[in-house]
Amino acid sequence: MQGKIALEEHFAIPDTLQDSAGFVPDNCWDELKHRLLDFHDTRLKLMDKHGIEMMLLSLNAPAVQAIHDVKKADEIARRANDFLAEQIAKRPDRFQGFAALAMQDPDLATKELQRCVRDLGFKGALVNGFSQINTPESAVYYDLKQYWGFWAECEKLDVPFYLHPRNPIPSMAQIYEGHSWLLGPTWAFGQETAVHALRLMGSGLFDAHPKLQIILGHMGEGLPYSMWRIDNRNAWVKAAPKYPAKRKIADYFRENFYLTTSGNFRTQTLIDAMLEIGADRILFSTDWPFENIDHASDWFDVTSISEADRIKIGRTNSVNLFKLKP
Repeated sequence: MQGKIALEEHFAIPDTLQDSAGFVPDNCWDELKHRLLDFHDTRLKLMDKHGIEMMLLSLNAPAVQAIHDVKKADEIARRANDFLAEQIAKRPDRFQGFAALAMQDPDLATKELQRCVRDLGFKGALVNGFSQINTPESAVYYDLKQYWGFWAECEKLDVPFYLHPRNPIPSMAQIYEGHSWLLGPTWAFGQETAVHALRLMGSGLFDAHPKLQIILGHMGEGLPYSMWRIDNRNAWVKAAPKYPAKRKIADYFRENFYLTTSGNFRTQTLIDAMLEIGADRILFSTDWPFENIDHASDWFDVTSISEADRIKIGRTNSVNLFKLKP
């Protein structure tokens, strides 16, 4: 398929480059480093070869969210956003951007989101999970009330928020001790992000801000497969839910979330997501440079879905959500 739009596509700046070093073997680091720092060479050539018209770019992980010094986190976020805006200006027909935000301070994050959307033309924000604030041992999630002003501004600006994974901090990752292979994209990324998303759904956030839209990668971080059970466990026990939200969790999932195909190139998983959330709420992505563009595109271009759904997922859903010019 030609004209695809991809939106979980990463880059790094020198300040955040080493954050990605541990995700590949040492003998692959030079290649990953090249991919992260490259914009207009290998990346564009692969986009052309595999029918990707546009990428929405975002900073690598955990980057800003792992900087517990609030002032420094905001400084790095602004530096990354200014750098990204410079790259986009060279090829706005091929690249657009997501803001990096220092969620350690909701007011600073709100101001930077406003700047990025209004002044830099970014299409939303991508944040790498929980933030560490003042100490490396903290993990702060965005369902907390201090973030609701930030969410109100997201809704007002009418831009989506991409909740991207990160690993749990070591002191909160005892379940993985002795099994480090489960960290990262194999398992921990998805579980960490799924719990964060469920916290948002159960908090009542979407009752207060019903137009707010959240994006999850990797075909929904396992949530589509579990959505029925979340709402229907022990159904014979007639008891009210223990969360503040007014509706079933699945209602928020279907109305306030989008999913991407990033890093999860399997037809059965795509069809399950389509059955749960609908083809109108799924978006093509590759997860470059951590996954290959050809793996994503070669699979998606022939996967067993209708051509109408392929065009929606590959292109038009993103055009509509991000208000892109065709």
